Amino acid sequence: MLTMNYRYRIYPSITQEQSLLEWMDICRVAYNYGLREIKDWCNSRKCMVDRCSISHEYIMAADTSFPSEVNQLNALPSSKKVFPRLGEVPSQVLQQAIKQLHRAWFGFQNIGHGFPRFKKFGQFKSLLFPQFKENPVVGLNIKFPKLGLIPINLHRPIPSGFVVKQVRIINKANIWYASINIQGDVSVPNPMPHGHPIGVDVGLSKFLATSDGILVKSPKFLKVMQRDLKLLQRRLSRKKKRSKNYEKQRIKVARLHHTIDNTRRDFHFKQAHTLCDAGDMVFMEDLDYRTLAKGMLGKQMLDAGFGQFRTITKYVCWKRGKFFGEVSARGTSQECPECGVEVKKDLSVRVHHCSSCNYITDRDVASGQVIRNRGIALISTDGQSGIQNAYADGLPGIEMSQSRSKSKTRKACVERSRKGVTRNSLK
Repeated sequence: MLTMNYRYRIYPSITQEQSLLEWMDICRVAYNYGLREIKDWCNSRKCMVDRCSISHEYIMAADTSFPSEVNQLNALPSSKKVFPRLGEVPSQVLQQAIKQLHRAWFGFQNIGHGFPRFKKFGQFKSLLFPQFKENPVVGLNIKFPKLGLIPINLHRPIPSGFVVKQVRIINKANIWYASINIQGDVSVPNPMPHGHPIGVDVGLSKFLATSDGILVKSPKFLKVMQRDLKLLQRRLSRKKKRSKNYEKQRIKVARLHHTIDNTRRDFHFKQAHTLCDAGDMVFMEDLDYRTLAKGMLGKQMLDAGFGQFRTITKYVCWKRGKFFGEVSARGTSQECPECGVEVKKDLSVRVHHCSSCNYITDRDVASGQVIRNRGIALISTDGQSGIQNAYADGLPGIEMSQSRSKSKTRKACVERSRKGVTRNSLK
């Protein structure tokens, strides 16, 4: 079973847009009301058994059950009689808001996420329609309950054999999207190691450097548009909050952020496809970029979006039948790709020069070659003579790598180690 999400641009009318905004606010109120019940139940059980709190007291019966997901969902029909506004939203859409709250509560209880927070006005940005009796995409329109037909930019058709399971309407910078979840009875095997390998090293000075010697300059998306962004944000700070002029200026700031995000994502997809065109196996470092983003160069790290690029590259490799692997990032810039000797160098040194084998190349290219070598060692299998690596040197139709490093057997590594040269192997 294969499940995918296709995102399309939709164009609701003014009436439909007002209805969607009203539904989002109603779902936000239901979300906050459910969270308030959970917090009151928790606060009523914080006091000691023999005393009451000095600051405040929540009086609640001792046998009152926890406001679980089932209890709150069962209370929705009776709540619509007390609050008729809840009846404006389709029942399943309103139920998804409560389910979203309890997913956040489950993350707090079991995964380690923070306590769920109340959502302010305008912070509820999506609506989920969980099921449909029939295909909602009708020609160049998409049909929703209580809304009717909404024009949709179907820039790519839904594949035959796939069924629309659910649709999420998203509002980003006052631009409306429909994220369609499709599912088909298709089994796609994972790509197997084959063909020409490529090691990819990402960085701030160069966005990426491959083991084949290709260097890509970092576009610095936020830095290019930062001047316009500061100007728009300065104008926004001078507006009266919740006024019409404030809302117009807020949309301008959000649109610019949305443009930066779209530009970065488009660049990442193009680079991922370029890597798949250049090789059949792509290897990258297994790094936690969230931790690196908290350092001194956090702004530049977030601007580059290395985590998103790795995720997109993995998806594109799977889609195009290329093998993708992650290797250990420890010491990739301090190791010689030719002989494996440790070559210590500071960040200011941008050229790799090995004193043992006299191999000279760009520092980032050398790191990419080390990543490639570790990836080959990771997927290698035992053969009759040492280790037979999945390296496609000499096969017809495969171009030779620009690097001088070749695949080596375990026997060659043992002989080299006897001569006094150490080699850091991936374990």
